[in-house]
Amino acid sequence: MTGRHDPYAAFRVEDYRRYLGGWIVALLTYRIQGVAIGWEMYERTGRPLALGLVGLVQALPLIALALPAGYLADRFDRRRVLVVSLAGMTAASLGLAAVSHFDGPIPLMYALLFLDAAALSLGRPARMSLLPQLVPRGIFPNAVTWNTSMWQVASVVGPAIGGFIIGFTPAIAYVLAALGSVFYASLLSRITIRKDVAAPERISRESALAGLRFVRRSRGLLAAITLDMFAVLLGGATFLLPIYATDILRVGAHGFGALNAAPAAGALFTALVLAFRPPLRHAGRDLLLAVTGFGVATIVFGFSRSYPLSLAMLFLTGAFDNVSVVIRHTLIQLMTPDQMRGRVSAVNGIFISVSNELGGFESGVVADAFGPVASAVSGGVGTIAVVATVAAFSPELRAVGALHATKVADAEEERPQPVSRPRPPRRRARVRLP
Repeated sequence: MTGRHDPYAAFRVEDYRRYLGGWIVALLTYRIQGVAIGWEMYERTGRPLALGLVGLVQALPLIALALPAGYLADRFDRRRVLVVSLAGMTAASLGLAAVSHFDGPIPLMYALLFLDAAALSLGRPARMSLLPQLVPRGIFPNAVTWNTSMWQVASVVGPAIGGFIIGFTPAIAYVLAALGSVFYASLLSRITIRKDVAAPERISRESALAGLRFVRRSRGLLAAITLDMFAVLLGGATFLLPIYATDILRVGAHGFGALNAAPAAGALFTALVLAFRPPLRHAGRDLLLAVTGFGVATIVFGFSRSYPLSLAMLFLTGAFDNVSVVIRHTLIQLMTPDQMRGRVSAVNGIFISVSNELGGFESGVVADAFGPVASAVSGGVGTIAVVATVAAFSPELRAVGALHATKVADAEEERPQPVSRPRPPRRRARVRLP
């Protein structure tokens, strides 16, 4: 790299500031809503399985709609797709507020969570693909790092506010989530998109599945997102926090908010460190070490009966996990041609949904059968086993070096090729002998 590293390069782009400001407000209020959902479900049912079902009903639409949403993000104006998504999320949040206020049936809350996840799935690839169109390629890793930093700020502040709000009534949290979505949509209308020239593809099964084929061919990228998926799937201890706060650590609603904020505080610390230093030069190695640390911290948290120690371990899980977030998201966006970013982001969204929401379902089921401690500890052990397996069988991931030197992969193989018909052989002219 030449020149001096500018840690604030992304913030010098006005459109990026608008995009980030709206997204952070929406995310902050969405985190408040998430805390309220977990607390209210466990308070009203008393079953760990109820928390697992929250993850399941959110995972199903996120997985089922990811590929169609990715195609929409590449076919239509990404801002409009995202605004439609935000409208659906607003409606779902207002519905949750009404059900909570009137003490409505639990199945109706699950139905509204399903609707909310479907709307989120519709806009996720568009949002993830929008960022490279707002900032120059040279400062994109810096934008990703600040994105994760601000994401963690919202994830620290959101649960803390949520823990305070649920002491009064969870319905306020759902109303705030609706207002945050509306605010984000209003700022999206004020940004300017830098468009790369690329001919749109015809609607076909081949073009819709192009993102899957692209990720499958990019073995280093596939290994990175697979590693992250299984690590979070098995180590999803955060879904067990209502149980730990209520039955194990006995810290109440305010302590529950702090436990939720601890992973985000750790991730924020890491993100700020990464923002003020040049891009990682040994990204593959660093990713493997970070996920290993995530697994170890999860094991210690599972055994802990000390509130300060539990907070410290959750802080470390967030710190290690953020390294994975920065590396994976940077690789996806910089390796992918613009005309395919929506579909590749959709594939990444499937992996995220499997790891987060289905990870919560897995944690809830295991906790319901064997207890929360067994669920958390076995998840951490499984994470370390996954790291060992990926490290052994993926030399492509181990070879990933500097993030700023990442090159766009060739997408020509992913475009449908015209069917060529064989030409009939030419007839040789007969030479008549005299």
